[in-house]
Amino acid sequence: MIWNETKECMSRDEIMTLQSARLVKTVDRVYHNVPFYRKKMQALGLEVGDIRGIEDIEKLPFTTKADLRDNYPFGLFAVPQSEIVRVHASSGTTGKATVVGYTRRDLEIWSECVARAFTMAGVKRDDIIQVAYGYGLFTGGLGAHGGAEKLGATVVPMSTGNTKKLTTMMMDFGVTAIACTPSYLLHIAETLEENGDIDNIKLKCAICGAEPWTENMRLQIEDKLHINAHDIYGLSEIMGPGVACDCKYHKGLHVYEDHFLPEIVDSATGKGVAAGETGELVFTTLTKEGIPLIRYNTRDLTSIDYSPCECGRTLARISRFKGRSDDMLIIRGVNVFPSQIEAALLEMGEATPHYLMIVDRINNLDTLEVQVEVDEKFFSDQIKELEQLTKKIASVIQQAIGLAVKVKLVEPKTLERSMGKAVHVIDKRKLV
Repeated sequence: MIWNETKECMSRDEIMTLQSARLVKTVDRVYHNVPFYRKKMQALGLEVGDIRGIEDIEKLPFTTKADLRDNYPFGLFAVPQSEIVRVHASSGTTGKATVVGYTRRDLEIWSECVARAFTMAGVKRDDIIQVAYGYGLFTGGLGAHGGAEKLGATVVPMSTGNTKKLTTMMMDFGVTAIACTPSYLLHIAETLEENGDIDNIKLKCAICGAEPWTENMRLQIEDKLHINAHDIYGLSEIMGPGVACDCKYHKGLHVYEDHFLPEIVDSATGKGVAAGETGELVFTTLTKEGIPLIRYNTRDLTSIDYSPCECGRTLARISRFKGRSDDMLIIRGVNVFPSQIEAALLEMGEATPHYLMIVDRINNLDTLEVQVEVDEKFFSDQIKELEQLTKKIASVIQQAIGLAVKVKLVEPKTLERSMGKAVHVIDKRKLV
Protein backbone atom coordinates (compact mmCIF):
# COMPACT_ATOMS: atom_id res chain seq x y z
CA MET A 1 0.00 0.00 0.00
CA ILE A 2 1.56 3.29 -1.11
CA TRP A 3 -0.26 5.42 1.45
CA ASN A 4 2.19 5.00 4.32
CA GLU A 5 0.64 6.24 7.54
CA THR A 6 4.08 6.74 9.08
CA LYS A 7 4.66 9.44 6.44
CA GLU A 8 1.21 10.94 6.00
CA CYS A 9 -0.19 10.72 9.52
CA MET A 10 2.76 11.94 11.59
CA SER A 11 2.14 14.49 14.30
CA ARG A 12 3.01 18.11 13.51
CA ASP A 13 6.03 17.85 15.84
CA GLU A 14 7.25 14.71 14.05
CA ILE A 15 6.87 16.39 10.66
CA MET A 16 8.79 19.46 11.77
CA THR A 17 11.57 17.35 13.29
CA LEU A 18 11.98 15.41 10.06
CA GLN A 19 11.90 18.60 7.99
CA SER A 20 14.52 20.25 10.20
CA ALA A 21 16.94 17.34 9.85
CA ARG A 22 16.50 17.23 6.09
CA LEU A 23 16.75 21.02 5.72
CA VAL A 24 20.12 21.03 7.50
CA LYS A 25 21.40 18.36 5.10
CA THR A 26 20.04 20.25 2.07
CA VAL A 27 21.68 23.51 3.12
CA ASP A 28 24.97 21.70 3.60
CA ARG A 29 24.60 20.12 0.16
CA VAL A 30 23.95 23.36 -1.72
CA TYR A 31 26.57 25.35 0.21
CA HIS A 32 29.35 22.94 -0.69
CA ASN A 33 28.20 21.90 -4.16
CA VAL A 34 26.42 24.89 -5.75
CA PRO A 35 28.53 28.08 -6.06
CA PHE A 36 25.36 30.15 -6.64
CA TYR A 37 24.02 29.32 -3.18
CA ARG A 38 27.40 29.56 -1.47
CA LYS A 39 27.82 33.12 -2.79
CA LYS A 40 24.25 34.03 -1.79
CA MET A 41 24.71 32.73 1.74
CA GLN A 42 28.10 34.34 2.15
CA ALA A 43 26.68 37.67 1.00
CA LEU A 44 24.19 37.41 3.86
CA GLY A 45 26.91 36.45 6.32
CA LEU A 46 25.52 32.92 6.66
CA GLU A 47 27.47 29.77 7.39
CA VAL A 48 26.11 26.23 7.18
CA GLY A 49 25.98 25.94 10.98
CA ASP A 50 23.65 28.93 11.21
CA ILE A 51 20.76 26.80 9.91
CA ARG A 52 19.76 24.40 12.68
CA GLY A 53 16.18 23.69 11.65
CA ILE A 54 13.10 25.02 9.91
CA GLU A 55 12.85 27.82 12.46
CA ASP A 56 15.84 29.36 10.62
CA ILE A 57 14.30 29.12 7.14
CA GLU A 58 13.74 32.89 6.83
CA LYS A 59 17.48 33.48 7.16
CA LEU A 60 17.99 31.81 3.77
CA PRO A 61 17.73 33.63 0.43
CA PHE A 62 14.91 33.13 -2.06
CA THR A 63 15.41 31.44 -5.43
CA THR A 64 13.51 32.66 -8.51
CA LYS A 65 12.86 31.46 -12.03
CA ALA A 66 15.28 34.15 -13.20
CA ASP A 67 18.01 32.45 -11.16
CA LEU A 68 17.43 29.21 -13.06
CA ARG A 69 17.62 31.06 -16.38
CA ASP A 70 20.76 32.94 -15.34
CA ASN A 71 22.43 29.62 -14.49
CA TYR A 72 21.27 27.87 -17.68
CA PRO A 73 21.63 25.03 -18.32
CA PHE A 74 23.30 23.13 -15.46
CA GLY A 75 24.66 25.83 -13.13
CA LEU A 76 22.42 24.90 -10.18
CA PHE A 77 23.10 21.16 -10.32
CA ALA A 78 24.54 19.81 -7.06
CA VAL A 79 25.96 16.53 -8.39
CA PRO A 80 28.40 15.63 -11.18
CA GLN A 81 26.85 15.27 -14.63
CA SER A 82 27.57 11.54 -14.50
CA GLU A 83 24.97 11.18 -11.71
CA ILE A 84 22.18 12.94 -13.68
CA VAL A 85 20.07 10.28 -15.38
CA ARG A 86 17.35 12.54 -16.81
CA VAL A 87 16.72 16.20 -17.59
CA HIS A 88 13.42 18.02 -18.05
CA ALA A 89 12.81 21.62 -19.04
CA SER A 90 10.06 24.23 -19.19
CA SER A 91 9.81 27.43 -21.20
CA GLY A 92 11.40 30.64 -19.93
CA THR A 93 10.58 34.29 -20.58
CA THR A 94 13.69 34.96 -22.64
CA GLY A 95 13.59 31.91 -24.86
CA LYS A 96 15.95 29.99 -22.56
CA ALA A 97 14.38 26.99 -20.89
CA THR A 98 14.54 26.38 -17.15
CA VAL A 99 16.37 23.07 -16.91
CA VAL A 100 16.15 20.55 -14.07
CA GLY A 101 18.11 17.35 -13.54
CA TYR A 102 17.29 14.14 -11.70
CA THR A 103 19.48 11.49 -10.12
CA ARG A 104 18.24 7.91 -9.95
CA ARG A 105 17.14 8.49 -6.36
CA ASP A 106 15.30 11.67 -7.39
CA LEU A 107 13.28 9.66 -9.90
CA GLU A 108 12.48 7.04 -7.28
CA ILE A 109 11.20 9.69 -4.86
CA TRP A 110 9.24 11.40 -7.64
CA SER A 111 7.56 8.12 -8.57
CA GLU A 112 6.77 7.48 -4.91
CA CYS A 113 5.13 10.91 -4.51
CA VAL A 114 3.01 10.48 -7.63
CA ALA A 115 2.04 6.96 -6.55
CA ARG A 116 0.95 8.34 -3.18
CA ALA A 117 -1.12 10.98 -4.98
CA PHE A 118 -2.74 8.37 -7.20
CA THR A 119 -3.49 6.26 -4.14
CA MET A 120 -5.13 9.33 -2.58
CA ALA A 121 -7.32 9.53 -5.69
CA GLY A 122 -8.37 5.89 -5.33
CA VAL A 123 -6.12 4.25 -7.93
CA LYS A 124 -5.03 0.67 -7.10
CA ARG A 125 -2.77 -2.01 -8.55
CA ASP A 126 -5.56 -3.59 -10.56
CA ASP A 127 -6.48 -0.31 -12.30
CA ILE A 128 -5.68 0.64 -15.89
CA ILE A 129 -4.59 4.26 -16.09
CA GLN A 130 -4.42 6.31 -19.28
CA VAL A 131 -1.72 9.01 -19.12
CA ALA A 132 -2.87 11.82 -21.43
CA TYR A 133 -0.34 14.46 -20.43
CA GLY A 134 2.33 15.34 -22.96
CA TYR A 135 5.50 13.24 -22.86
CA GLY A 136 8.96 14.72 -23.45
CA LEU A 137 10.67 17.68 -21.77
CA PHE A 138 7.36 18.54 -20.04
CA THR A 139 7.27 16.67 -16.71
CA GLY A 140 3.58 15.72 -16.83
CA GLY A 141 3.64 12.59 -18.99
CA LEU A 142 6.71 10.81 -17.66
CA GLY A 143 5.98 11.95 -14.10
CA ALA A 144 2.50 10.43 -14.09
CA HIS A 145 3.79 7.37 -15.93
CA GLY A 146 6.48 6.66 -13.33
CA GLY A 147 4.04 7.05 -10.46
CA ALA A 148 1.50 4.68 -12.01
CA GLU A 149 4.18 2.04 -12.58
CA LYS A 150 5.45 2.49 -8.99
CA LEU A 151 1.90 1.83 -7.81
CA GLY A 152 1.73 -1.29 -9.97
CA ALA A 153 -1.17 -0.17 -12.14
CA THR A 154 -1.32 -0.89 -15.88
CA VAL A 155 -0.21 2.21 -17.80
CA VAL A 156 -1.55 3.29 -21.21
CA PRO A 157 0.96 6.00 -22.34
CA MET A 158 -1.55 7.82 -24.55
CA SER A 159 -0.04 11.33 -24.44
CA THR A 160 -2.11 14.07 -26.16
CA GLY A 161 -3.41 14.96 -29.59
CA ASN A 162 -5.72 12.20 -30.80
CA THR A 163 -8.99 12.26 -28.87
CA LYS A 164 -10.75 9.76 -31.10
CA LYS A 165 -8.03 7.18 -30.58
CA LEU A 166 -7.94 7.97 -26.86
CA THR A 167 -11.67 7.37 -26.37
CA THR A 168 -11.54 4.20 -28.46
CA MET A 169 -8.71 2.81 -26.33
CA MET A 170 -10.49 3.98 -23.17
CA MET A 171 -13.41 1.74 -24.08
CA ASP A 172 -11.48 -1.17 -25.62
CA PHE A 173 -8.89 -1.41 -22.82
CA GLY A 174 -11.37 -0.85 -20.00
CA VAL A 175 -9.49 2.18 -18.68
CA THR A 176 -10.46 2.95 -15.07
CA ALA A 177 -8.35 6.06 -14.37
CA ILE A 178 -6.95 8.93 -16.41
CA ALA A 179 -4.29 11.61 -15.84
CA CYS A 180 -4.61 14.76 -17.98
CA THR A 181 -5.45 18.46 -17.87
CA PRO A 182 -8.98 19.24 -16.63
CA SER A 183 -9.88 21.17 -19.78
CA TYR A 184 -8.85 18.23 -21.96
CA LEU A 185 -10.89 15.86 -19.81
CA LEU A 186 -13.98 18.00 -20.38
CA HIS A 187 -13.28 17.80 -24.11
CA ILE A 188 -12.99 14.01 -23.81
CA ALA A 189 -16.31 13.94 -21.94
CA GLU A 190 -18.04 15.93 -24.66
CA THR A 191 -16.59 13.66 -27.35
CA LEU A 192 -17.94 10.62 -25.52
CA GLU A 193 -21.34 12.31 -25.15
CA GLU A 194 -21.52 13.21 -28.84
CA ASN A 195 -20.78 9.61 -29.80
CA GLY A 196 -23.16 8.16 -27.23
CA ASP A 197 -20.32 6.35 -25.45
CA ILE A 198 -20.55 7.70 -21.90
CA ASP A 199 -22.10 4.43 -20.71
CA ASN A 200 -19.46 2.37 -22.53
CA ILE A 201 -16.52 3.40 -20.36
CA LYS A 202 -15.30 2.00 -17.04
CA LEU A 203 -13.61 5.19 -15.87
CA LYS A 204 -13.89 5.76 -12.12
CA CYS A 205 -11.40 8.54 -11.35
CA ALA A 206 -9.25 11.27 -12.86
CA ILE A 207 -6.11 13.02 -11.63
CA CYS A 208 -5.97 16.44 -13.29
CA GLY A 209 -3.37 19.18 -13.20
CA ALA A 210 -0.98 21.38 -15.24
CA GLU A 211 -3.48 24.25 -15.43
CA PRO A 212 -5.73 26.22 -13.05
CA TRP A 213 -9.31 25.03 -12.53
CA THR A 214 -12.11 25.60 -10.10
CA GLU A 215 -14.32 23.54 -7.84
CA ASN A 216 -17.23 24.09 -10.24
CA MET A 217 -15.18 22.66 -13.09
CA ARG A 218 -14.37 19.61 -10.97
CA LEU A 219 -18.05 19.07 -10.23
CA GLN A 220 -18.89 19.44 -13.92
CA ILE A 221 -16.33 16.77 -14.85
CA GLU A 222 -17.63 14.42 -12.18
CA ASP A 223 -21.22 14.93 -13.29
CA LYS A 224 -20.51 14.32 -16.98
CA LEU A 225 -18.34 11.24 -16.52
CA HIS A 226 -19.78 9.87 -13.23
CA ILE A 227 -16.30 9.72 -11.69
CA ASN A 228 -14.23 11.24 -8.90
CA ALA A 229 -11.86 13.98 -10.09
CA HIS A 230 -8.78 15.01 -8.11
CA ASP A 231 -6.44 17.98 -8.33
CA ILE A 232 -2.69 17.25 -8.54
CA TYR A 233 -0.06 19.98 -8.30
CA GLY A 234 3.58 20.18 -9.20
CA LEU A 235 6.17 22.18 -11.10
CA SER A 236 9.30 21.08 -12.85
CA GLU A 237 11.58 23.28 -10.75
CA ILE A 238 10.55 21.45 -7.57
CA MET A 239 9.94 17.99 -9.05
CA GLY A 240 6.98 17.76 -11.42
CA PRO A 241 3.44 16.49 -10.74
CA GLY A 242 3.07 14.96 -7.30
CA VAL A 243 4.17 17.79 -5.01
CA ALA A 244 0.59 17.92 -3.67
CA CYS A 245 -2.82 16.36 -4.34
CA ASP A 246 -6.30 16.53 -2.87
CA CYS A 247 -8.08 13.64 -1.16
CA LYS A 248 -11.74 12.59 -1.43
CA TYR A 249 -12.84 15.48 0.80
CA HIS A 250 -11.43 18.13 -1.59
CA LYS A 251 -10.58 20.56 1.19
CA GLY A 252 -7.14 21.54 -0.04
CA LEU A 253 -4.18 19.77 -1.61
CA HIS A 254 -2.02 17.71 0.75
CA VAL A 255 1.65 18.68 0.37
CA TYR A 256 4.19 15.87 0.71
CA GLU A 257 5.96 17.67 3.50
CA ASP A 258 8.49 14.89 4.04
CA HIS A 259 10.03 15.96 0.71
CA PHE A 260 8.93 19.59 0.22
CA LEU A 261 8.89 22.36 2.81
CA PRO A 262 6.11 24.88 1.98
CA GLU A 263 5.95 28.51 3.07
CA ILE A 264 3.39 31.23 2.32
CA VAL A 265 4.98 34.68 2.16
CA ASP A 266 3.72 38.21 1.66
CA SER A 267 4.16 39.34 -1.96
CA ALA A 268 5.49 42.74 -0.94
CA THR A 269 7.70 41.97 2.04
CA GLY A 270 8.71 38.33 1.55
CA LYS A 271 7.82 37.68 5.19
CA GLY A 272 5.79 34.66 6.20
CA VAL A 273 2.04 35.09 6.70
CA ALA A 274 -0.22 33.30 9.16
CA ALA A 275 -1.94 30.03 8.32
CA GLY A 276 -5.12 30.73 6.36
CA GLU A 277 -3.82 34.01 4.90
CA THR A 278 -3.15 34.33 1.17
CA GLY A 279 0.37 34.84 -0.12
CA GLU A 280 2.99 33.47 -2.51
CA LEU A 281 3.78 29.77 -2.30
CA VAL A 282 7.48 29.08 -1.64
CA PHE A 283 9.10 25.63 -1.62
CA THR A 284 12.38 24.24 -0.34
CA THR A 285 13.22 20.74 -1.55
CA LEU A 286 14.27 18.46 1.31
CA THR A 287 15.49 15.30 -0.42
CA LYS A 288 16.44 16.32 -3.98
CA GLU A 289 19.95 15.48 -5.10
CA GLY A 290 20.18 16.71 -8.70
CA ILE A 291 18.99 20.29 -8.31
CA PRO A 292 17.98 21.05 -4.71
CA LEU A 293 16.32 24.45 -4.43
CA ILE A 294 16.18 26.75 -1.43
CA ARG A 295 13.03 28.85 -0.94
CA TYR A 296 11.91 28.75 -4.57
CA ASN A 297 9.14 31.31 -5.09
CA THR A 298 6.47 29.77 -7.35
CA ARG A 299 4.50 33.07 -7.54
CA ASP A 300 1.34 30.99 -7.10
CA LEU A 301 -1.10 32.65 -4.68
CA THR A 302 -2.64 30.37 -2.08
CA SER A 303 -3.06 29.80 1.67
CA ILE A 304 -2.07 26.90 3.93
CA ASP A 305 -3.91 24.86 6.55
CA TYR A 306 -1.96 22.76 9.06
CA SER A 307 -4.97 21.17 10.78
CA PRO A 308 -5.54 17.40 10.34
CA CYS A 309 -7.87 16.43 7.47
CA GLU A 310 -11.01 14.32 7.70
CA CYS A 311 -9.20 11.65 5.67
CA GLY A 312 -6.77 11.11 8.55
CA ARG A 313 -3.74 12.70 6.92
CA THR A 314 -1.87 15.33 8.90
CA LEU A 315 0.06 16.77 5.95
CA ALA A 316 -0.43 20.50 5.44
CA ARG A 317 -2.99 21.48 2.80
CA ILE A 318 -2.77 24.35 0.32
CA SER A 319 -5.96 25.89 -1.03
CA ARG A 320 -6.88 26.10 -4.70
CA PHE A 321 -4.78 28.80 -6.30
CA LYS A 322 -6.20 32.30 -6.46
CA GLY A 323 -3.93 33.41 -9.31
CA ARG A 324 -0.32 34.44 -9.72
CA SER A 325 1.69 37.43 -8.61
CA ASP A 326 3.48 37.68 -11.96
CA ASP A 327 2.21 37.80 -15.54
CA MET A 328 2.71 34.14 -16.45
CA LEU A 329 -0.18 32.35 -18.16
CA ILE A 330 -0.69 28.59 -18.23
CA ILE A 331 -2.18 27.57 -21.59
CA ARG A 332 -2.68 23.88 -22.31
CA GLY A 333 -0.04 23.06 -19.72
CA VAL A 334 2.54 25.45 -21.25
CA ASN A 335 3.97 28.41 -19.31
CA VAL A 336 3.60 31.54 -21.47
CA PHE A 337 4.86 35.02 -20.64
CA PRO A 338 3.75 38.11 -22.61
CA SER A 339 7.40 39.16 -22.67
CA GLN A 340 8.16 36.11 -24.82
CA ILE A 341 5.71 37.39 -27.45
CA GLU A 342 7.14 40.89 -27.24
CA ALA A 343 10.72 39.67 -27.64
CA ALA A 344 9.76 37.60 -30.68
CA LEU A 345 7.98 40.52 -32.35
CA LEU A 346 10.84 42.92 -31.69
CA GLU A 347 13.17 40.63 -33.61
CA MET A 348 11.00 41.06 -36.71
CA GLY A 349 11.26 44.13 -38.87
CA GLU A 350 7.68 43.90 -40.16
CA ALA A 351 5.90 43.88 -36.79
CA THR A 352 5.57 46.49 -34.06
CA PRO A 353 5.79 45.82 -30.30
CA HIS A 354 2.08 46.64 -30.00
CA TYR A 355 0.22 43.38 -29.48
CA LEU A 356 -2.69 41.85 -27.58
CA MET A 357 -2.99 38.25 -26.39
CA ILE A 358 -6.53 36.91 -26.15
CA VAL A 359 -6.84 33.64 -24.22
CA ASP A 360 -10.13 31.78 -24.45
CA ARG A 361 -11.56 28.35 -23.80
CA ILE A 362 -13.46 26.92 -26.79
CA ASN A 363 -14.96 23.43 -26.64
CA ASN A 364 -13.12 23.07 -23.34
CA LEU A 365 -9.70 23.61 -24.93
CA ASP A 366 -7.57 26.69 -24.33
CA THR A 367 -6.90 28.88 -27.37
CA LEU A 368 -4.54 31.80 -27.88
CA GLU A 369 -5.02 34.58 -30.43
CA VAL A 370 -2.34 37.23 -30.81
CA GLN A 371 -3.34 40.50 -32.43
CA VAL A 372 -0.35 42.39 -33.83
CA GLU A 373 -0.12 45.87 -35.29
CA VAL A 374 1.76 46.06 -38.61
CA ASP A 375 2.49 48.81 -41.10
CA GLU A 376 -0.56 50.06 -43.01
CA LYS A 377 1.12 49.20 -46.33
CA PHE A 378 0.15 45.57 -45.76
CA PHE A 379 -3.52 46.52 -45.89
CA SER A 380 -3.40 48.22 -49.31
CA ASP A 381 -4.73 45.38 -51.45
CA GLN A 382 -1.70 43.22 -50.66
CA ILE A 383 -3.70 40.19 -49.53
CA LYS A 384 -1.00 37.70 -50.45
CA GLU A 385 1.67 39.63 -48.53
CA LEU A 386 -0.68 39.94 -45.56
CA GLU A 387 -1.26 36.18 -45.52
CA GLN A 388 2.46 35.45 -45.77
CA LEU A 389 3.26 37.85 -42.93
CA THR A 390 0.53 36.30 -40.77
CA LYS A 391 2.04 32.84 -41.26
CA LYS A 392 5.53 34.14 -40.58
CA ILE A 393 4.56 35.85 -37.32
CA ALA A 394 2.60 32.77 -36.19
CA SER A 395 5.67 30.62 -36.84
CA VAL A 396 8.00 32.98 -34.97
CA ILE A 397 5.68 33.12 -31.95
CA GLN A 398 5.23 29.34 -31.92
CA GLN A 399 9.00 28.87 -31.89
CA ALA A 400 9.26 31.33 -29.00
CA ILE A 401 6.59 29.84 -26.73
CA GLY A 402 6.23 26.27 -27.98
CA LEU A 403 2.51 26.65 -28.62
CA ALA A 404 0.51 27.04 -31.82
CA VAL A 405 -1.33 30.39 -31.97
CA LYS A 406 -3.79 32.18 -34.17
CA VAL A 407 -2.39 35.49 -35.42
CA LYS A 408 -4.54 38.42 -36.47
CA LEU A 409 -2.82 41.42 -38.05
CA VAL A 410 -4.39 44.82 -37.40
CA GLU A 411 -3.70 48.32 -38.66
CA PRO A 412 -1.54 50.83 -36.75
CA LYS A 413 -3.09 52.34 -33.59
CA THR A 414 -5.90 49.78 -33.60
CA LEU A 415 -4.96 48.41 -30.19
CA GLU A 416 -5.85 50.53 -27.19
CA ARG A 417 -3.03 52.51 -25.63
CA SER A 418 -2.68 52.91 -21.89
CA MET A 419 -1.24 55.75 -19.83
CA GLY A 420 -0.15 53.25 -17.22
CA LYS A 421 1.02 49.67 -17.57
CA ALA A 422 0.18 48.41 -21.04
CA VAL A 423 -2.57 45.79 -21.19
CA HIS A 424 -1.23 42.90 -23.26
CA VAL A 425 -3.52 40.09 -22.09
CA ILE A 426 -7.26 39.46 -22.08
CA ASP A 427 -8.06 36.13 -20.46
CA LYS A 428 -11.63 35.15 -21.33
CA ARG A 429 -11.47 31.69 -19.80
CA LYS A 430 -14.30 30.93 -17.45
CA LEU A 431 -13.07 28.13 -15.23
CA VAL A 432 -16.48 26.80 -14.26
